[in-house]
Amino acid sequence: MGQINLTVAGRSHTIACRDGEEVHLERLERMLNKHAETALAASGGMSGERTMLFIALILADLLDEAERNPPGGVSPVLLDTLAARLESVAAALEDRG
Repeated sequence: MGQINLTVAGRSHTIACRDGEEVHLERLERMLNKHAETALAASGGMSGERTMLFIALILADLLDEAERNPPGGVSPVLLDTLAARLESVAAALEDRG
């Protein structure tokens, strides 16, 4: 089991990881730090915990957007909406027949 030191929003954290995962975790560290300045501003620099919360919210928002509007695909939300409408139309047609 390895260990890696990650610095996110100016704060260092030592975490355990499986051997070989260090490169992946460093890539994730860069992703987090890409949003650190915005999160620090949003948190007012009050605390590391609050800054990390804002980083998490930013990433969750990006994930939500990607799930709703996948590149080159149809959104699962759109598919659910279409399915519900089709079921409605089918029920209306059955009632008429």
